Amino acid sequence: MKVTVIGFWGGYPARNEATSGYLIEEDGFRLLVDCGSSVVSQLQNYINPEAINAVILSHYHHDHVCDIGTLQYARLIKGYLGMELPALPVYGHAEDKNGFSSLTYKGVMKGIEYNPNASLTVGPFTITFLKTQHPAPCYAMRIETEKASVVYTADTSYFDEMVHFSMKADLLICECNLYKGMDGRSAGHMTSTEAGMLATKADVGELLLTHLPHFGNHQDLIHQANETYTGTTQLAKSGYIWTK
Repeated sequence: MKVTVIGFWGGYPARNEATSGYLIEEDGFRLLVDCGSSVVSQLQNYINPEAINAVILSHYHHDHVCDIGTLQYARLIKGYLGMELPALPVYGHAEDKNGFSSLTYKGVMKGIEYNPNASLTVGPFTITFLKTQHPAPCYAMRIETEKASVVYTADTSYFDEMVHFSMKADLLICECNLYKGMDGRSAGHMTSTEAGMLATKADVGELLLTHLPHFGNHQDLIHQANETYTGTTQLAKSGYIWTK
């Protein structure tokens, strides 16, 4: 399994970068997890937009879905230029009817509802879900193959069920929008300390801090997470690659 960070900022993209977007590949299948602001622009540093096989969305806040419309236009224009493309499957929950209905577009993209209470097979990946604690309905994902397991927390404050859900994952892609001592419960976001605690309790192989804040020193996030977690901790950055 190969994971490439396309975007990692929370809220809005920093200059020349993107908000949430992760490309996960296995056996030539390319799954895009979330499609936030500027993701389509950044994606082209690695693959062409038409090379994506499927997209899956955690929720419909702009910093996770803003470039869905851009991706629709990219595929539409490729069609105008003579490229025959199938409708791209985009998996999302239907708790937000408006968000879900926007996924299907002119034969170039088809929204497919996932059942959060059941596992989903997308290409070589088996995906299970856990509803997070966030102001909008949002789902963490455990994405597995026979070789590896990756847990993506999406947006959430800390809660104990995340420990079992993340248990023994090879990689925990954990949101870290806040620093030690801050309270993210009302905003639905995690602190660096909570990210480290989750990684420790779940005994994950590696911790990747993402959905990063636009303030403070990001190196402090690593130091604070490592007060409890002794494994490998990395800050997400554009083009960061993890493989197993």
